[in-house]
Amino acid sequence: MMISIILTILFGASLLCALRAALGPTAPDRVVAIEALVALMIGVLVLLGAYYNASIYLDVALVYAFLAFLGTLAIAKYLEGQGVET
Repeated sequence: MMISIILTILFGASLLCALRAALGPTAPDRVVAIEALVALMIGVLVLLGAYYNASIYLDVALVYAFLAFLGTLAIAKYLEGQGVET
């Protein structure tokens, strides 16, 4: 019962982040909203892993966090104007 309440709250927060990502006036606002959405989804995966006692959710959350971090670095370099080349 408690997990459904927490997941409902996280889903509502995800909707707000998605709204900010769609309506954000600038690109950095959209990037921050998407990063917050990613953090919420990682939290959902960790909660599901704890609830179902399955470590696969934790593995997926870890890989998702790593890939999101790399994507954030690439977008930050692009917005800075340097491109993604090193």
